[in-house]
Amino acid sequence: MTDLATHLARLEDHLARFRRGGILNLIGGQDEAGEGWFETRSPVDDSLIAQVALGTAATVDRAARAAKAAFPAWAAMPGAERKAVLHRIADLIEARAEEIALCECWDTGQAWRFMSKAALRGAENFRFFADLAPGARDGQSLPSPDHLNITSRHPIGPVGVITPWNTPFMLSTWKIAPALAAGCTVVHKPAEFSPLTARLLAEICHEAGLPPGVLNLVNGMGEGAGKALTEHPDIKAIAFVGESRTGSAIMKQGADTLKRVHFELGGKNPVVVFEDADLERALDAVIFMIYSLNGERCTSSSRLLVQETIAEAFHARLIERVNRIRVGHPLDPTTEVGPLIHQTHFDKVAGYVAIGQAEGATLAAGGGRVGETGCFMRPTLFTDARPEMRIAQEEVFGPFLTSLRFRDDAEALGIANGVAYGLTGYVWTNDLTRALRFSEGLEAGMIWVNSENVRHLPTPFGGVKASGIGRDGGDWSFDFYMETKNTAFALGRHKMQRLGL
Repeated sequence: MTDLATHLARLEDHLARFRRGGILNLIGGQDEAGEGWFETRSPVDDSLIAQVALGTAATVDRAARAAKAAFPAWAAMPGAERKAVLHRIADLIEARAEEIALCECWDTGQAWRFMSKAALRGAENFRFFADLAPGARDGQSLPSPDHLNITSRHPIGPVGVITPWNTPFMLSTWKIAPALAAGCTVVHKPAEFSPLTARLLAEICHEAGLPPGVLNLVNGMGEGAGKALTEHPDIKAIAFVGESRTGSAIMKQGADTLKRVHFELGGKNPVVVFEDADLERALDAVIFMIYSLNGERCTSSSRLLVQETIAEAFHARLIERVNRIRVGHPLDPTTEVGPLIHQTHFDKVAGYVAIGQAEGATLAAGGGRVGETGCFMRPTLFTDARPEMRIAQEEVFGPFLTSLRFRDDAEALGIANGVAYGLTGYVWTNDLTRALRFSEGLEAGMIWVNSENVRHLPTPFGGVKASGIGRDGGDWSFDFYMETKNTAFALGRHKMQRLGL
């Protein structure tokens, strides 16, 4: 196993060029310094990683025009040729997997044990959609008595992709790969807190032979570059991953140009543990789905609903395990939870600890800072919460679990559905009838029964209510990035009304 010192030495080798020249934009195949600079710092120790080119509305305009100019040729390229380019991108991602993972850990604070596979998941995304590219435009034959209707799909045009700071590389590939496979061109605006691996992805795509202008990278702030992208008339659609409030703002900003939007937003996801569940596996899943990835993911099970007949025993084991979670340097292979992304976010999560205590919930584990430097927070657990409490209603987005008790199925379902969000749900029971009935009533776009979040790329991914609009995955991704056309051919001389004789 590679140790911390070796990881740090290799990281320094990878960061050296960015420390010298900064993290640049990429527009029309050319590096650009932008209209100024901003800093990206590591949440490990607040050290400067690099200066980042600051994109503005003018930068976005150049990128959008480059994407528009590149669109006709890329859209006209046969699907088999786009497939070959995307497979070359996947090959290069795999070749640079360690570099991507090290940079992601340092930029975001995510633990190596999880990020070491992030690049490989990104490569898998590119390969999956590459293989779908040759048939992306295929449609259906829908005959009627008088006509043969033939549907076809066509790329919508240049699109904007705005990605978040949690697992940014994997989520960028999850959006960009299907857009490119469909024949769209892209302007990518990554989160300002985590710009490093977006630059690596842009370089990889360029090296793999993606034509200039097909993928453009613009770094910057949401109120500057982000807003300009969502309002630009040449951008036909916006795919966004982030907070629900930001999604609402983007929808308003894109209204004047009638932009199509795809939103993967927040969550306050329940994990419901019934008394008849396999409690050992349920405990493992509860812990993994809130404390892995520092709790900074939309699908985390941040609300534990546990049946009251088993609550005391379950909580006792849960508290013991949570207190043993290893918080430490993200590049240490033994670390399970690293630092939160930024001091601003640390303050938000710490603020919810104070809120939970003020509301009368029991702080059963964690809640405090770890160490003197960096944004490290001890994994936190509140028990004895009530459904109306803010810590049971609002997305905290950190290693922060709120536990609530329920008596029966009906009460559990009411608690589970009693929030603004509806992204995922997790149900633990060995009663098949209960599992079917409960899943049917659960207001969520995705539900796992007796499982943690295990992604299968052909399946639809997305939420309901304040958790999003639209679905990713398989053919659902192409529904967003493509327009469907129907052409009707008359099969003969069908009866037609004649006017003005």
